[in-house]
Amino acid sequence: MPTAPKSPSRTLFLVSTWWPVVVMLLVIVRESTASFGGDHTARILRPIWQALFGVVTNKEWGEIHHYIRKTGHFLGYGVQGLAWLRAWLRTWQPHFAWETWRARWRWAIQMALLNTMLVAALDEVHQSFLPNRTGLISDVLLDTSGAALLLAIVLFFQWLKQKTARDIRPLAAISE
Repeated sequence: MPTAPKSPSRTLFLVSTWWPVVVMLLVIVRESTASFGGDHTARILRPIWQALFGVVTNKEWGEIHHYIRKTGHFLGYGVQGLAWLRAWLRTWQPHFAWETWRARWRWAIQMALLNTMLVAALDEVHQSFLPNRTGLISDVLLDTSGAALLLAIVLFFQWLKQKTARDIRPLAAISE
């Protein structure tokens, strides 16, 4: 039995919902190549660092470069987690009668963390096959931690927004 074609508005909704996830996945795919190994990024980042903060020794630069790269992992996958969260919240919101906003958010955050961890793990497996890259379990944990922290911050502000909305009653209810 043929299925009915999807409406243009539904297709547009799905594209607008999932494009941040796709963009972040493409960024990770690009950055997971040999050209983004530490031996290549050092040549680009060191002049920028030294222009901003002054000349550093090779030993100092090795440590600084390590922390710049790990910060990139942490923040990049944090943003990836936010993209997953947004996509899951938007995709499933109209399809379920959620008991509470907590249930919907809990489910979406779990999916966002799971998806981020899966992408990080696949990225590290891929990097283990490249000559100038390493696949580290610690990077998967770092990446997932970045997502967890940013998701926790968003959840906190969402909770605060919900709490504030409950605490504010209309003036008519107060005067009665």
